[in-house]
Amino acid sequence: QVQLVESGGGLVQAGGSLRLSCAAPGNFVSINVMGWYRRAPGKQRELVAVHTRTGSTNYADSVKGRFTISRDNAKNTVNLQMNSLNPADTAVYYCYVAGTETPLGFSPDAYWGQGTQVTVSS
Repeated sequence: QVQLVESGGGLVQAGGSLRLSCAAPGNFVSINVMGWYRRAPGKQRELVAVHTRTGSTNYADSVKGRFTISRDNAKNTVNLQMNSLNPADTAVYYCYVAGTETPLGFSPDAYWGQGTQVTVSS
């Protein structure tokens, strides 16, 4: 079973910053896509930001200019720097990876972290 280890959530005031981190298993030789999704109370899970192995990024319109995704391919980690947070960013944030290669071969499957709570107070 693939385990993604997330850290960095918490409570912050509006206008503040948080940094989320996620580590994928070290036996992954490569990972095509790493990113973050979130689910706000009463809403469906939505994409926040993704980062491909080749360097392309994609952000939700609501976070462009405020959030920055980065990854370290050598360490199989992905980070999400969140600035200028507002109450609408309150959600459980989930780490996401897809398209993984191990010594046994390639898998197109997606894997999810357990989620980390981000709460922004007004």
